[in-house]
Amino acid sequence: MKVTQAEIVISAVSKKQYPGDGLPEIALAGRSNVGKSSFINKLINRKALARTSSKPGKTQTLNFYKINERFYFVDVPGYGYAKVSKSEREKWGGMMEEYFGTRETLQVVLLITDIRHEPTKDDIQMYEFLKYHELPVVVVATKLDKIPKSKRASFIKRTKQTLNVEADDIVLPFSSETGEGKDEAWGILSKYL
Repeated sequence: MKVTQAEIVISAVSKKQYPGDGLPEIALAGRSNVGKSSFINKLINRKALARTSSKPGKTQTLNFYKINERFYFVDVPGYGYAKVSKSEREKWGGMMEEYFGTRETLQVVLLITDIRHEPTKDDIQMYEFLKYHELPVVVVATKLDKIPKSKRASFIKRTKQTLNVEADDIVLPFSSETGEGKDEAWGILSKYL
C-alpha cells in the first residue's frame, strides 16, 4: 500500500474519546520497547509519525493514527514495564479491556514480539486475552535482522510454540531496520481493510 497521508488524530484514554467515523482499525499490542512505533513508521515510510522512545512505558494512551483517510493504526500502551506504578498499570488494564472488549471497528490485533527472545508470560497472557475476546491476531516477530538466516525457522517455531498460536493465526517475521516482511504485512492487513 502506498501511504500518502498519515496523521495522529487523538490520544484517547476512554471510549468517549475514540474517533466516531467508523473507519476500520488495526491495533498494535506488545511489551514496552518491543518496536510498535518503529513497525508503524516503517510500514508508512515515515521516520517519526509514531514517536519511538528509549524510555519504556512512554505510550500511556490509545494513539489513533489515521492512514490515507481509510483506516487507523491504534497503538495501545505497552505492557510488562516494571517502573510503572501498580495503579497506573491497573488504569492501562481497564483502558485496554474497554477498547478490546467493546470496539466494533477493530478488525485485527498485531501482537508485536521480539523474535530474539522467547515470548514472555505477559505476551502469552496478551495472546490469550485477545483470543478470549475472539479477535483475529497476527503475531509480528520484530528484529528479524538480528537473527542469522540459518536460525530464523527455529526462532519462529519457538514463538509459535510458546504462544500456542492457533492454526489460523499468522506469525510474521519482520525487520524495521531492513523492511523485510513489510510487503507481506501489507498483504495480510489489506484483507482486514
